[in-house]
Amino acid sequence: MLHVAIASYISTGAYDANALDEDALAKAILTQLGISHELVAWSAPEVDWSRFSHVLIKSTWDYFDHYPAFLSWIAHLEKLGIPTLNETEILRWNSSKSYLMEIESSGFPCIAGKLLPKGSMLDLPRFRQDLGSDTLVFKPLVSGGANKTCKLKKEGDSTLERQVASWLLEEDFLVQAFIQEIEHVGEYSLIFFNEVFSHAVLKSPAASDFRVQHYYGGSIRAMEPREAMLSAAQALVDRFAKNTLYARVDGVEINGVFHLMELELIEPYLFLGLADQAIPNYQAALRKRLLGK
Repeated sequence: MLHVAIASYISTGAYDANALDEDALAKAILTQLGISHELVAWSAPEVDWSRFSHVLIKSTWDYFDHYPAFLSWIAHLEKLGIPTLNETEILRWNSSKSYLMEIESSGFPCIAGKLLPKGSMLDLPRFRQDLGSDTLVFKPLVSGGANKTCKLKKEGDSTLERQVASWLLEEDFLVQAFIQEIEHVGEYSLIFFNEVFSHAVLKSPAASDFRVQHYYGGSIRAMEPREAMLSAAQALVDRFAKNTLYARVDGVEINGVFHLMELELIEPYLFLGLADQAIPNYQAALRKRLLGK
């Protein structure tokens, strides 16, 4: 018997600024499909996961705040033999941004950057030389929602530099070249269901920021990707997101070439309220996965 867990998180309001509650939408879709389900927090200790036939990974937005516990949780689901959407192997691989180095080394245009293990020195001149950029972006290796993400310019900001140096004492980081196209145009997100393109959006930052997330003042609008962009995103899904219910390909165009910024396979917001076809496509994908039709 089907009884699906929609895995969310214990909300503290930190990541709850979206216009459309996609957890509620997932519940409505499963109700329409006649599928028994519950909305549960992945980290809730009282949950008996063996009661569920499937786990739909939807809004586990704080997994990087509790990373060891998250890895233990997906290992527990594996031990129970409960199918997850997306699969646990994909979740584990995608949970650390080191996957970007793998994608880049496979020949795909990708803004991967340089790995800084915990305890690394903040050697800004060397990073600028290695990456060929005066402006650098730092972000934790395991993170989401622009958590601890900052930009350091060549002219310097001693307070921010000290903050980044202290963060490097606590966890692994990535340092990347700052991509001007994000500030001037924005970041594209192409959403796929069952490896088939569904819809796309352009996320543009506020004038005073470089982060495209809406809770930093960014704006989001639906758009139709050019054929070259769509082909590039499809190639990434075909190679690195096989058998996924959902995949979000985030990237920028540099001189007309699509470059990957993030391949979101764990808990992406899917922008289901911004394109007419998005909700029907999501419902059809869930129907096929859970009902086989």
